[in-house]
Amino acid sequence: MINVILADDQKIVREGIKMILSLDEGINILGEAENGKQLLILLEKALPDVILMDVRMPIMDGVVATKIIKEKYADVKVIILTTFSEDEYIFKAIKNGADGYILKDAGSDYIIKAIKTAYDGTMFLDPGVALKIVTAFNSLTSENHSSNKVYNQKYKLDALTPREIDVAKLIAQGKNNKYICEILFLRLGTVKNYVTKILEKLELNSRTELAVFISKCQI
Repeated sequence: MINVILADDQKIVREGIKMILSLDEGINILGEAENGKQLLILLEKALPDVILMDVRMPIMDGVVATKIIKEKYADVKVIILTTFSEDEYIFKAIKNGADGYILKDAGSDYIIKAIKTAYDGTMFLDPGVALKIVTAFNSLTSENHSSNKVYNQKYKLDALTPREIDVAKLIAQGKNNKYICEILFLRLGTVKNYVTKILEKLELNSRTELAVFISKCQI
């Protein structure tokens, strides 16, 4: 059973999502919140597997809430609900460690798939959101191509061991820790340690940032 908490300031949105999730017997609605602050209070009483959270909320938005949640409850998966035009929020949420990004108008099957994918430890990006991320990164790289930015990215990779590079490549392919364990014959705790070290060495904050980084370095 996957325990889920919904966080959205619009009651009608929460009711709609609850109706969608009720269609799957493997998902349980553990609670709901109207903003990030209320969500954090709720987490002190009930810890879910996955949080489905609106990026724009009063008092405390989804970006700030994601940062705090990931610092305090690293194993809780956070899926951001966004609209196609909220670029700034999307990029900030990525840096804060969100595990998935889906558009608010996504279909019921898509929302359920996103929750199950994040729960399994794999990043879930709506194609539209993924395109924005790659486009923005390509633009940034192009603007700085003549500078030391690309060189610095390649230089950072030299700090990784061969095994860490193997793990990084698999993460960039969207593979979860369980899959990485099986393919590289490693223990789960070992893979988690590798992921932590890789992010530290490359000065990144999330698996999503790592995936984009590896993609641009073309290793």
